[in-house]
Amino acid sequence: MKFRIAALLAGLVALTGCGDMKVKVWPFGADGPRERSREPANANEYQCAANKRFYLRTLDGGEAVWLILPEREVRLERIGGGTRYGKGNLVLDLAADKASLTDGANTTYADCKPATAAPR
Repeated sequence: MKFRIAALLAGLVALTGCGDMKVKVWPFGADGPRERSREPANANEYQCAANKRFYLRTLDGGEAVWLILPEREVRLERIGGGTRYGKGNLVLDLAADKASLTDGANTTYADCKPATAAPR
């Protein structure tokens, strides 16, 4: 009896190598894994000098913004009634066609322009 089971298993193993594998092994889609977008949802991209970029999401009807930098994220509150937002030494100046971000006395992001007109 053990010989018959061993022969049957050996035959099945031998037959599995005789044809193309028509079954897709990746169970999560037809084309395999895809890289997800690294851009935050509902945020505008700003491209700056020296190939720097950041993302900005408007909050509370424009009273605050969520600043997304490569190394951190921070909520900035509106300063006065204009287009300046800040928290501590970090100040974001937004104009109609360009922006800049200063951290204390240093301008860390300069000559920034919106990459798109509307958030994604």
